[in-house]
Amino acid sequence: MPSTGAAVIGALLWGMAMGASAFLNLRLYEWETSDSVRFVVLLYFMGGALAFPVGLTFARLVSRGRHWETAPAAAFVCLLSATLAFTGGLFALQYRSYYAEWHAPAFTLTWAFEFAFTVLTALYQFVVLGVRLYFPLGFAALAAATVWFARQRR
Repeated sequence: MPSTGAAVIGALLWGMAMGASAFLNLRLYEWETSDSVRFVVLLYFMGGALAFPVGLTFARLVSRGRHWETAPAAAFVCLLSATLAFTGGLFALQYRSYYAEWHAPAFTLTWAFEFAFTVLTALYQFVVLGVRLYFPLGFAALAAATVWFARQRR
């Protein structure tokens, strides 16, 4: 298991890197209003901050007891997967809360279908529109975190 200090500091740094990546891209595209930019940057920061300890833990579990070449691959895949999953999940929750006003009463069959398809639509939109906000800064941060993890595992 990662140390508490590494998990907390890493979560803050990873979250800031993901938020900075989103901010840079949104500013380059001259996107929407300042409030919208702040919300998206916060979403990417929170997704990254929540994902780092989970990704780091899974990377350590996957690479434990294996050759040193496994460490960078495990870090890359686990951090990438966790970051996309947490940020996409937060995006889906926000998307669902926005559309909840027009959905059927909770826990009915209609509500279940609306809930499932709203979440699936949100995840699709995140993959199509949201993943690009990670390039190039988020990808560079992923490469740096992979190198850091591999050096630790040697």
